[in-house]
Amino acid sequence: MEQLDALRKVCLALPETTERLSHGEPAWFVRGRKTFVMFADRHHDDKLAFWCPAPPGVQEELVRTEPERFFRPPYVGHRGWLGVRLDVDVDWDEVDRIVREAYRLVAPKTLAAQVP
Repeated sequence: MEQLDALRKVCLALPETTERLSHGEPAWFVRGRKTFVMFADRHHDDKLAFWCPAPPGVQEELVRTEPERFFRPPYVGHRGWLGVRLDVDVDWDEVDRIVREAYRLVAPKTLAAQVP
């Protein structure tokens, strides 16, 4: 799947990132422990997307201003995680920025400092 392959490339480019299945879907972890991106292939709805942590206020702002591209995902949305649709016109530079920010939020400071 093209979207999954593109997302995988973005995630695995980050330091000490691993991929494994979590809840039946590909997910990416920092040092094999902390999740920073979860792929969602119509996991609970009709959306092809990924979920990731976002800085405070970002989820609310993006969901409010661009609901066709962003949403509050189930289970983790209440903790500020952001859902990013991949079944619409995707701006992969923006996805790269979102994934890098998610990584920096969960990675140890030494690894986070390596990500521009």
